[in-house]
Amino acid sequence: MAQRVERVGVVDIGSNSTRLLVAEVEGGRVRPVERRSTVTRLGRGVDLSGQLAAEAVEAACGAVGPYVAMLGELGVERVDAIATSAVRDAANGGAFVAELRERFALSARVLDGEEEARLTYLGATSEHSPTVPTLVVDIGGGSTELIVGEGREIEWHVSLQAGVVRHTERHLLHDPPTPMELDELAADLQGMIEAATAAAPRAEAGIAVAGTPTSLAAIELELEPYDPLRVHGHVLELPSIQRMLSRLAAAPLARRTEITGLHADRAPTIVAGVVTLVEAMRAFGLDRITVSEHDILYGAAIALSEST
Repeated sequence: MAQRVERVGVVDIGSNSTRLLVAEVEGGRVRPVERRSTVTRLGRGVDLSGQLAAEAVEAACGAVGPYVAMLGELGVERVDAIATSAVRDAANGGAFVAELRERFALSARVLDGEEEARLTYLGATSEHSPTVPTLVVDIGGGSTELIVGEGREIEWHVSLQAGVVRHTERHLLHDPPTPMELDELAADLQGMIEAATAAAPRAEAGIAVAGTPTSLAAIELELEPYDPLRVHGHVLELPSIQRMLSRLAAAPLARRTEITGLHADRAPTIVAGVVTLVEAMRAFGLDRITVSEHDILYGAAIALSEST
């Protein structure tokens, strides 16, 4: 008997970007129908103020409105709206969720670190189930998830208060960042990651999802325009990542936005993201990592399809 194909939608309201996936899911396989991403930086200022800024809320809502309209136009049967670090950490996160419900009839749920890790791993491994212990790295705007698993099972995970928006605001105050700022950023991330991974199991392979690794793949491949089919499965070597980091960190923002393969909206926070990726790979002794387009959006779509 053929398995039922369900058309589902996922809205991911992250600390750096607000994203949409409309997909048909069958037997744990995801076939994208529509995928959109808008950099909204909802998490800007949250690390300092503990609040979602009014302009950041408006930017996120400006992305959500067209996404909700698209869900209806594309005949989506069920929708899951998820919010992560910025909404989780902000004192007015609940008010933002209520605003989404009032303005768009969208019921968003705020994920804790454990659920975020589960859905990220489910998405990243949906195409090929790992046959060796594998690290999945998801570098977000306000948090970074590190997950080690094999097959469908997660053995270990941690959600770190480290993200591209959070750590750019903390450390990178000059344009381009000074050597001292870069050293302090690396030391902060290294200490945080080493402390969190002291009892972590070993990993023999790695998968990286989200904007930092996909941007690095696009830069290395010199993609213009961006091509997700070429990015997905691309292997990044640590020495190459470090060379790209040197290039990105040395360039002022105006020149960084012109680098082939790097979307201008990613340019302000890419340096913090690359340093995070380098420190995570070093902590697990990985000299290469595979880039995946299959992330928490895919995981949430699969979980929604499998729920009753």
